[in-house]
Amino acid sequence: MSRYLGVDYGERRIGLALSDPLGIIAKPFTIIDTQKESHPQNKIAAIASENEVIGIVVGIPYTLKGTESPQTIKVQNFIESLKQSTNTKIIGVDERLSSVSAEKALIEQGVKTGHNKGRIDETAAAIILQEYLDSKS
Repeated sequence: MSRYLGVDYGERRIGLALSDPLGIIAKPFTIIDTQKESHPQNKIAAIASENEVIGIVVGIPYTLKGTESPQTIKVQNFIESLKQSTNTKIIGVDERLSSVSAEKALIEQGVKTGHNKGRIDETAAAIILQEYLDSKS
């Protein structure tokens, strides 16, 4: 069993994706509304534990030039707080344009994205996670 959890961090919503038990395929899982969940890192740690996750893959939003932005720093700080909440291995990966790719994929499937930002976030997490899983094999 090699299940992974993908995380697309946002200040309003955090998208989560979960791999299959063999760690091959990523699927959107859920979102965490940071307005309702004051300690989202604890919720992520609990989800990781419940699903026997061996690695949490967090997308880090670098700029198109590969440099850090203010959002990059926020995500890195979130990763540090997540490390305090779990013993599960945290893996940071470059997630440039994952949300754009997620929205495009949903539109191609006929999903209206205007009022459904949570679907974009969890789909972005699945894209981040799938890219990581593909790079491992």
